[in-house]
Amino acid sequence: MSSSAAPSRSGTEEQAKTRRLANAIRALTMDAVEAAKSGHPGLPMGMADVATVLFSKFLKFDPQTPHWPDRDRFVLSGGHGSMLLYSLLYLTGYPGITMDDIKHFRKIDSPCAGHPEYGHIPGIEVTTGPLGQGIVHAVGMALAERILNARYGDALVDHRTYVIASDGDLMEGISHEAISLAGHLKLSRLIVLYDDNGISIDGSTSIADSTDTVERFQAAGWNTCRVDGHDAADVARALTWAQSSDAPVLLACKTIIGFGFPTRAGTQKAHSDAPGAEEIAGARKILNWPYEPFVIPDDVAEAWRTIGARGKGAYDAWTKRKSMSPAAAAFDAAMAGDVPAGVDAGLIELKKKASAEKPTVATRKASEMALDVINAQWPITVGGSADLTPSNNTKTKENMKDIVTGDFSGRYVRFGIREHGMAAALNGMALHGGIFPYGGTFMVFSDYARPSIRLAALMGIRVGFVMTHDSIGLGEDGPTHQPVEHLAAMRAMPNLKVFRPADAVETAECWSLTLADKKGPSFLALTRQNLSTVRTVHTDENLCAKGAYELAAAPGAKVTLLASGSEVELALKARDLLAAENIPARVVSMPCWELFEQQSETYRDAVLGPGTAKIGIEAAMRFGWDRYIGSTGAFVGMHGFGASGPYKDVYKHFAITPEAVVEAAKSALKA
Repeated sequence: MSSSAAPSRSGTEEQAKTRRLANAIRALTMDAVEAAKSGHPGLPMGMADVATVLFSKFLKFDPQTPHWPDRDRFVLSGGHGSMLLYSLLYLTGYPGITMDDIKHFRKIDSPCAGHPEYGHIPGIEVTTGPLGQGIVHAVGMALAERILNARYGDALVDHRTYVIASDGDLMEGISHEAISLAGHLKLSRLIVLYDDNGISIDGSTSIADSTDTVERFQAAGWNTCRVDGHDAADVARALTWAQSSDAPVLLACKTIIGFGFPTRAGTQKAHSDAPGAEEIAGARKILNWPYEPFVIPDDVAEAWRTIGARGKGAYDAWTKRKSMSPAAAAFDAAMAGDVPAGVDAGLIELKKKASAEKPTVATRKASEMALDVINAQWPITVGGSADLTPSNNTKTKENMKDIVTGDFSGRYVRFGIREHGMAAALNGMALHGGIFPYGGTFMVFSDYARPSIRLAALMGIRVGFVMTHDSIGLGEDGPTHQPVEHLAAMRAMPNLKVFRPADAVETAECWSLTLADKKGPSFLALTRQNLSTVRTVHTDENLCAKGAYELAAAPGAKVTLLASGSEVELALKARDLLAAENIPARVVSMPCWELFEQQSETYRDAVLGPGTAKIGIEAAMRFGWDRYIGSTGAFVGMHGFGASGPYKDVYKHFAITPEAVVEAAKSALKA
């Protein structure tokens, strides 16, 4: 159902109480932004009443156990309004934030950064600031809640995800992906509180947008309600109605940006400017807040701490239920997220089989083989694809039933053609906990997903981004689909491990490393075309863990051939050609530069081959390779965009061949 108007208003006493509590948020916001001489006071001051009602009456949380798995999640999608979140966390008694931190808002020594950063303070569920990201991460959290509820039941998993979203969040394209996916899946535990203030940085939103946001959400299958965001009773009634919704809910809260400012309220000047002493003095009079900067009167502070304490009973009741639940051990294991020993044992067996049987397979298929092992042994994996399942090979044969509307017992998500939304939702599932998420698309479309991949790296969360069709080797689809600059771009991103395995053995090892790293995401670049097995001698040791290693030695080597992925096979062929001309050459496989950089200088120097001519070989742009090949080395790879044709012809067209490597090596030796 859909409601076009909120219920009638009443309750002046409750309104006054809520307003006084909300004014504490407004005061802290004004004072912190003024002290920093920068920030965004408009959203916190406009949404303070809504947030106060939410935290005081509806949100299930316990600041003393901030990581309680069954807490409600609160996401401030409009992360520029970070003082709203910091004020709420401080006032309700979360650890890790003090008044001194707020006084140093946006300073290098304070956890109260300009935009909320996951891990800085308990209670910050996700890093937000890039508009649109918060709402899609919240979709992932809400999806994770339903998946875990289907597995472990209401006794252990029964919570909601609340989002405060701004006009800007809902203008971003990613928001369309979020609301359509959530509406399709009927994620009824997701409630978005839309700060409908009609103002952006440039002025009225009407200068750039005429969308009826409520009708847009209705069209995507959401239940909606228009709310007076400054009427506490109206907000409470709307939130009460939302609790029993059979679909995700949008509450369009009509607010005044910068509520309380004497001259800036309702204008773009309230959005992101420091208000100044005169404006703050006027606001204090309007808000009846006659206190010094950063002072919260005792009655207000006590009321807020009482709000913070109200969730302890719910936490205690949950703890009691958990102690009696037969699913408790499995639930705890899922939330811990430790990889079972059977996974690595199975991957080692897969390596041994590949080395013995020497299959010629694409690494996307080798990835599916590894996932067959992983998904069978580790029930917390949830996979997906952006409408490319048969191409990405992300759905394994066993244990991967589709998640569909009304049935969340599966382990596979059909994300549709929503690469950006998929990546953010994967992040949200990882942040929620209890799930290891992975999802796939073509590597060239990592451009669509990049902002969310970047946030995964920034937050340091474990997500598997499966990127197939990783080079000109995809062939006939041509340069629009052939990623040439993407490896360099992703390798430039801090805390992202980019894996480009050369065969089925390395692919198994790269998946093992992906699972083992709880402190960052992994990007698996996988081929469309078949590759020969290059690791034909088995070892239990994970050689990819060092990032690069000598694959083929050569006594008295004069040349070192450095390659990744599909070009390792090519390097081995070039080595044979060079040997026929009495030029001994080593081959080094480099599946992960980031791990290689973590090795000792002694190890790196030995692998790179001091005193040898170094040739870098990769069907991608040269950018980044010079650190390894040096000023006298050579590079065989791409120097521009690709071309359409059968992949072997495309490789020849761009002179990425064993013969070209031989010529490059000879030239380097003469230099």
